[in-house]
Amino acid sequence: MDAVVMKQIVKQYPLVTAVDHADFCVEKGEIHSLLGENGAGKSTLMKILYGMTRPDEGEIWINGTKQAVKDPYHAIQLGIGMVHQHFMLAQVMTVTENIVVGSEPVKGIRFDYKTAVKKVGEMIDQYGFHISPTAKVSDLSVGEQQRVEILKALYRGADILILDEPTAVLTPQEVGELFRVMQKLKSEGKSIVIITHKLKETMEIADRISVLRDGRMVKQGLSLEGLGTSDLAKLMVGRDVDLAIVRENTGIGEACLKISDLTLLDRNQKKVLDHINITVHKGEIYGIAGIEGNGQTELIETLTGLRKPEEGSITKGKETIDGDAKHFLRNGVGHIPEDRMTRGLIMDMSIEENIILGYHQNSRFSDKGLLKIKDIQAYSEKMSDTYKIKSSGTKALVRSLSGGNQQKVVIARVFSEDPDIIIVAQPTRGVDVGAMEYIHNKLLDLRDEGKAILLISADLDEVRCLSDRIGVIYDGKIEKEFRAGQASETELGLWMTGGGRGEEGKQVET
Repeated sequence: MDAVVMKQIVKQYPLVTAVDHADFCVEKGEIHSLLGENGAGKSTLMKILYGMTRPDEGEIWINGTKQAVKDPYHAIQLGIGMVHQHFMLAQVMTVTENIVVGSEPVKGIRFDYKTAVKKVGEMIDQYGFHISPTAKVSDLSVGEQQRVEILKALYRGADILILDEPTAVLTPQEVGELFRVMQKLKSEGKSIVIITHKLKETMEIADRISVLRDGRMVKQGLSLEGLGTSDLAKLMVGRDVDLAIVRENTGIGEACLKISDLTLLDRNQKKVLDHINITVHKGEIYGIAGIEGNGQTELIETLTGLRKPEEGSITKGKETIDGDAKHFLRNGVGHIPEDRMTRGLIMDMSIEENIILGYHQNSRFSDKGLLKIKDIQAYSEKMSDTYKIKSSGTKALVRSLSGGNQQKVVIARVFSEDPDIIIVAQPTRGVDVGAMEYIHNKLLDLRDEGKAILLISADLDEVRCLSDRIGVIYDGKIEKEFRAGQASETELGLWMTGGGRGEEGKQVET
């Protein structure tokens, strides 16, 4: 019996049909991967299932009964849970408090915290999650926080789980742990829909796949037998896609970006960056691998003029750079931020406005303080075409774009300005395989043109594929450095979790 049947679902927005007469079925006790490019309609379809969006046409059947899913609360009552890519947890509350909020056990009129801890502890033991029910969420790793989100859904009786990009910020070890949990849930008869751009993971975990392209379901309930990642990419994009770009680097030049003894303290005077030393040469990609929260954000902010270090220096060639963000931009330092929504874009501004943001005083875009509207529009249309930004037009608000298309706006803005040094953070997070191929090729093109690129990514495949050297960051320090091809995914994962600290090993000479 099918747990979910969605028939001829249509969702129309102004000038865009997000979902176009799509059928989608999930069987009981299966892991079903929903694939598609950015803007293909995956999130919209799942938001309809979870009651966050109402369809214009179509029917939804849950466990054989036709339902009009009114809102997420109704979806939860129907046994549907959704774990969002950006966790919705209160950091100052405990694991138990986050899980039971809204469905708290009571004794009389008071919250029965002791009973809640007991119930949550039993669930944690049942699924082998190895977290304390009384721990504060702020003290948990990203992978542990994700388990709390899953427990929240299970606590409310979810038999159908929607996981949106669940592995985006996990280490290889945490991905393996998540997959173990998913298999256990499947064995208990739970149905799981996983939205992911990581095709290797789809091959590993999914029983069947469905593929959306431009809002239409081009493949529904397809078995993975006899298919490879290249086949899945072709189904998504409609053409062959190179998923493992390898291009030999024969032109590494002189040192361009030098980071010397960079040290930064937080509000509690704790070192969040501890004497970081990195040199990036012209024509080189230096990748930084690490679990989020180990100093990557602070390093990015320091290297782009957003924060001032307590010690150390940043030099471009022989010139020290120590001004504000505008000073760094004027000195040829481009920046693709790790969080496009807070650092990269102004959501209530148009594509045209965002695509020149930070460069709007350039003579190409303004004259005597007045913006050249026609030139900006022509430039935006050219960038939209070059970077394949899907929208209803360049005057559309960035808020109306899918996450991947928002990322393309940021990347178009930075790459087109031809900086000498590029700080690239999470360049393909939430981006489909076609855009990923383009971005990877563009980064390699820029490297081959002599640019110095510092790449920070939670995607180890990305770091290993693109980097000429890799530095592993842990607890604010560069723990270990490897040359391209020297470290396996498992070895990198070990160092990322601090597991290599007891081992002997000099850093690679540069």
